[in-house]
Amino acid sequence: MALKGNLRDFSITQLLNLVSVAQKTGTLIVDGPSEQILVSFREGKLSYARDGQDDGSLAMVLYRAKKLSAAQVRAIKERAGGISDKELGLLLINSNYISQKDILASLQSYFVSVVNRLFTWVEGLFRFENDLLPPADKITVRINLENIIIEGSRRMREWEQLQDEIPSLDMAMKFIERPGVNLRNVNLSVEEWRVVSFINPKNSIRLIAKTTNKSDLEIRRIVYGLIVAGLVELIRPVGMPLPSVSSRPALPQGTKEEQKSLINRLISRIRSI
Repeated sequence: MALKGNLRDFSITQLLNLVSVAQKTGTLIVDGPSEQILVSFREGKLSYARDGQDDGSLAMVLYRAKKLSAAQVRAIKERAGGISDKELGLLLINSNYISQKDILASLQSYFVSVVNRLFTWVEGLFRFENDLLPPADKITVRINLENIIIEGSRRMREWEQLQDEIPSLDMAMKFIERPGVNLRNVNLSVEEWRVVSFINPKNSIRLIAKTTNKSDLEIRRIVYGLIVAGLVELIRPVGMPLPSVSSRPALPQGTKEEQKSLINRLISRIRSI
């Protein structure tokens, strides 16, 4: 029987720890409110990950990594639409267009980014399927989970803090009038300027995030920076009521002995799968 549960009761950090300790091979499937993420492991190491709504093809991964242009991706789809990721990888390597190292580095970065998104999920049903492996035509990697868990835990703490500061992405922003301050003289990054260009009382933060292709964590970081700098303030979007503020579900409480016993039982259970 597969290990099943809800992220409200068992966090992604705990799940990854179990997979690493038990050196499991299989796929973790997490169903969120509107999307599904699949993460595959081999002997306790990350080997593959995919967002169910995303085109996780090698061509698109290399495009995001700026290794291929949009025109090159279109040409690949038009001329070799049925080519597998492994075949495309060999073709690019043999043509001396891209190295094997660059391909693996791009895939590793993409897989880790998919897993990192799970650290911002506070709710979702999960199950671990021991017999489910990545498709045979996909390129897999082997990444230790320790650093992912450490970085993910840091992201989780940052996420909680940013949620307190910006509880809803359905709010909008407006510039604060500050005499003598010219926004053009403010030192902002390229990504911050992209967000700034869409600031309008009619545009919610959620809409800006979607338009600029930012994750919830990324858009909250940028918005919080603009707020702290005194450049913008949160307002109710034009024609919309104030959203209700919901708090992050609390993690289950218990004594250290109870928590240790629970972890030991789960490790034993996942090892027996």
